[in-house]
Amino acid sequence: MLKKILLAGAALALTANVASAKELKSIGISLGSLANPFFIALKKGAEFEAKKANPNVKLITVGYDYDLGKQNTQIDNFIAAGVDLILLNPGDPKAIEPAIKRAQKAGIIVVSVDTHAEGADATVETNNIQAGTIACEYLIDKMGGKGNMLIVNGPQVSSVIERVKGCDAVIAKHPDVKLLEQDVQDKDGSRDQGLVVGQSLLTRFDKVDGVFAINDPTGIGFGLAAKQLKRTSFPITAVDGAPDAEKALADPSATQFVASSSQDPYLMARLAVQQGVKLLNGEKLDNDPLLMDSKLVTRDNVKEYQGWGSH
Repeated sequence: MLKKILLAGAALALTANVASAKELKSIGISLGSLANPFFIALKKGAEFEAKKANPNVKLITVGYDYDLGKQNTQIDNFIAAGVDLILLNPGDPKAIEPAIKRAQKAGIIVVSVDTHAEGADATVETNNIQAGTIACEYLIDKMGGKGNMLIVNGPQVSSVIERVKGCDAVIAKHPDVKLLEQDVQDKDGSRDQGLVVGQSLLTRFDKVDGVFAINDPTGIGFGLAAKQLKRTSFPITAVDGAPDAEKALADPSATQFVASSSQDPYLMARLAVQQGVKLLNGEKLDNDPLLMDSKLVTRDNVKEYQGWGSH
């Protein structure tokens, strides 16, 4: 009798699972900027994993260019299109929550990728505090544990805020390091803006001994400014492990850029789609938020680094 009850219960659970399962037919993806190689890699990873789930899946990928109003409109457009899943790189962790709730009310799963957002069904991101920590530990070591330092900030999304938080904690342990500035922002995390910010900060400060940039494009742009102004004696570290950073770290003539904390946007997006598909199937997530560890890529180990292109 007990065996029959157990079998009946198992059959009921299986029926419930099948009933709650939903095929992945379409995905809406809203990313920071489609001009940034990081977000292109995210896009490709999402496409790869989505087509594993359904070869005929429809993907709508857009960039919001750090304009929160634009991202809100994109989410409303995804709702109108009737997508099953939204992958969201949130422009603001709190302000985007009402739009997320609108999507969820329409029966859409929302997965936050790269940065977190209040109310998202799941989150997949780099451990950004760790990424900022290891980049700044290496930088201060290169500075000999003392001197004048700059943090080149960026768009105030959670990933950037957390990287700076990690770096600030490292600086607090080194009383001989003076932080000259950390509030000047590269407004879109680009090489061009890194160049502009670099020109401004290096004009303001005569003595700089080290620079931490919130991402590789910003750090490389800052390095271009330093080269223009013939101020190449100090080291620069950043976050991403991007192809341009790999190239700079492997270039024997570009010694100013010394390290980057790695990310894996391709795998990150794949994991985000996997989490979304599990939720569509009515499964409970084992790990949420899902944090991906960062590894420091330096001039010494760049030849062994399996970068974004390795996939």
